[in-house]
Amino acid sequence: MSNTHEVTPTKALAMIQKGALLVDVREPKEVAKKSFDVSNILLIPVRELKKRFQEIPVDRKVVIACHIGNRGLMATHFLMNQGYTKAVNMQQGIVRWEKEGLPVKSVLKQKTGSWLKQLFSVKS
Repeated sequence: MSNTHEVTPTKALAMIQKGALLVDVREPKEVAKKSFDVSNILLIPVRELKKRFQEIPVDRKVVIACHIGNRGLMATHFLMNQGYTKAVNMQQGIVRWEKEGLPVKSVLKQKTGSWLKQLFSVKS
């Protein structure tokens, strides 16, 4: 498969700001340490993707992201095989996202559960 199904983090952020959904396929403990600071985000660890992919709207642009891009690429290929023609992988994941100076939330030494509240709190 060609790399036409990959986007840079800067391009991914532009897509998200126009309504694309960011699907973070990292493990909860990784997300707890550092997460993408965007409003349109869904957390589905790659190991749960086969049973949870229906949570992702099939008609919406979707950006898949992980830590450095490997799991994201696997997840993108899986979703494309399920008919998600608008799915793209973010190149080099949150590592490159952060290098490009894009918004991240670092969660340090908080009580269990509080990072979940932070992720789902409504920004006004």
